[in-house]
Amino acid sequence: MKQSDIEKMSVDEKLQAMEALWSALDDDDVDAPDWHEPILQKRVEALESGQEECIPLDVVKRRKFNG
Repeated sequence: MKQSDIEKMSVDEKLQAMEALWSALDDDDVDAPDWHEPILQKRVEALESGQEECIPLDVVKRRKFNG
């Protein structure tokens, strides 16, 4: 597929193509970068210590769109 073919696609077609590509990847195909581990560990520690809290996605969306 060429770039020009992609540019001719509708937004729905592009999203469907992206979804198909993500579905085609196996977890074994892609390794997380080394820098992910320490960041994730810091986030877990912040959650466990009470410094951070989880916010449900619907609440985040409402905050974003409601100012």
